[in-house]
Amino acid sequence: MRGRSRRRSLLRWLVVLALMCATIVAGAMLLERQMIYFPTRYPDGLWALEDVTRHSGCTLEDCFFGTEDGFRLHAWWCRPAHAEGVTDDMVLLWFHGNAGNLSHRADLMLRLAKTPAQVFIVDYRGYGRSEGRPSEKGLSLDAAAAWRYLTKERQVVPGRIVLLGDSLGAAVAVDLATRVEAAGLIVQSGFTSVPDMAAAHFPFVPRALIRTKMDSLGKIQKVQGPKLLIHSPQDEVVSYELGRRLYEAAGEPKRFLDIPGASHNDMDVVGGHVYFDAFARFLAQCRQRAEGRIRG
Repeated sequence: MRGRSRRRSLLRWLVVLALMCATIVAGAMLLERQMIYFPTRYPDGLWALEDVTRHSGCTLEDCFFGTEDGFRLHAWWCRPAHAEGVTDDMVLLWFHGNAGNLSHRADLMLRLAKTPAQVFIVDYRGYGRSEGRPSEKGLSLDAAAAWRYLTKERQVVPGRIVLLGDSLGAAVAVDLATRVEAAGLIVQSGFTSVPDMAAAHFPFVPRALIRTKMDSLGKIQKVQGPKLLIHSPQDEVVSYELGRRLYEAAGEPKRFLDIPGASHNDMDVVGGHVYFDAFARFLAQCRQRAEGRIRG
């Protein structure tokens, strides 16, 4: 009798454990978007253009444009003061990380403009003043819309545009780079795929249940042109191993920049002049390549 009682008790515990695991997995699937995207909507943030650019030597413009599926997106176009109306400067088309909105990147935006470059930073659908809700397909459409706006509506030569993606935005930039002929690609704190990220942070969730893929590892092999990948061995969000794997999968020409001691969100602060000098050299390389193509 005691043996039967123990077996029943064990069976009950196993059933409870199975139900708990099933509940956790089902919850993870239902909350997948909420676990990937952390947008901050307008009016949270600093939005007065004059306040953002005061004493910076830069000008800032609000830009609005539409996606193929009917959403209105918002972006900032930041230019060094001398570049107002200039069309032959290099343009950094920047896709930011998964949290906040573009206004939270204002300081870095202004510093990148001094590399020098024009900076066009986009808020994905659901972020800042952009309409909609974020998703993998949606962000891909947002990136295409930003490219179309720059090249078609604003007549920026594709060979002058360098794609910049950090963290989540790295996956967006890599995806776009497989579909357009940009001057170059900069990937900061990039990861191989969302399932790989989930395995690192939520190992109890089966990979097969993760619907968002963002397979940068498979896509970066198809990207032509110069590539600069930046990562820190101390990145606590996206492991250094994933960044190295992404770099190793990329074709030449490519360069990897280590920023030792930096966390996920202070790469520019810790890297200092090394970080910004790498941007300046890469942009110069892309500019030289673009001018060679134009002369050719």
